[in-house]
Amino acid sequence: MEDRIAPLMKKLETHPLYKAVQNLEQLRVLMENHVFAVWDFMALLKFLQVELTCVSVPWRPVGKKDSRRLINEIVCAEESDQIAGRNISHLELYLESMEGCGARTRPIQRLLEHFSKQAKPDISDAALQKAFAECEVPAPAARFMRHTFEFVRTGKLHIVASAFTFGREDLIPLMFTGLLKDMNRKIGGGLDTFIQYLERHIEVDGDEHGPMSLQMVSEICGAEGDPKWAEAGVAAEQALQARIDLWDGVVEELKKVPC
Repeated sequence: MEDRIAPLMKKLETHPLYKAVQNLEQLRVLMENHVFAVWDFMALLKFLQVELTCVSVPWRPVGKKDSRRLINEIVCAEESDQIAGRNISHLELYLESMEGCGARTRPIQRLLEHFSKQAKPDISDAALQKAFAECEVPAPAARFMRHTFEFVRTGKLHIVASAFTFGREDLIPLMFTGLLKDMNRKIGGGLDTFIQYLERHIEVDGDEHGPMSLQMVSEICGAEGDPKWAEAGVAAEQALQARIDLWDGVVEELKKVPC
C-alpha cells in the first residue's frame, strides 16, 4: 500500500502551500483552516478507541495488545500531553498558538460549543454542513471535514484505520518549521507555541506511532488478498487527496491576502 500512495505523499510533502506562506497574515489564514483538521483528527482516533479498546463498564481486555497500546498512547498525548511542564490537549495548544499570533478562533470555538450542546451529536452530512455554515467554518476546512466524517460513517474499522494511519500523519515537512522560525525572529516572537506544536508532532509521530500504526492496519486487514486491503487502499488515497485539496484551498485563500 505504501507504494500505491507514495505519489500522493510526495505531492503533499512538496505542496506549494509551504512556500506560499510569506507573512503573518497568511499564516493566520492557514491556521484558521488547519485547526479544524487538528480537531476532526480526534473523530478518527475516538472511533478507533471505541473499536480497539474497552471503553465500557465492566472493563475487559479487548482487541490486539499492540493496537490497544498504540491507540491509548495517542489518545493520552492528544487529550493531555505534557508540554513545558503542564498537561494540555493538542487542540488547546493549537488554539493558544492561534491566539498568540492573532488568528481567529471564534469559528472553531463556536463549532465546539455547537456539539457540546448535543447529548447525541448528529454527524450526518446534512447536519454537518448546516453546523459548518452557522459557525462560519472556512470553505476548505468544511470540505475537508466532510471527508473525515464520511470515513467515520462507514462504520468500517479497516477504512477508518487506514485513513487515520496514511492520511492523518503529520505531513508538514521540517522545511516549513524552519521558515516559521525565520518569520518568528522577524516579527519578534508570537509563533513560539505554534512551532512547539509542530515540533512535538514531528517528535511523537516519527518515533513509534508510525510503525505501530502500520502494524495496526495490517492486523485489521488480515492476510494478503483479503478484500479489506483494497478498501483500505482506497481510503488511504482518499484521505491523502482530501489533505491535498485542503492545502489547495488554503493556497487560493492566501492569494486574497495582500503581500
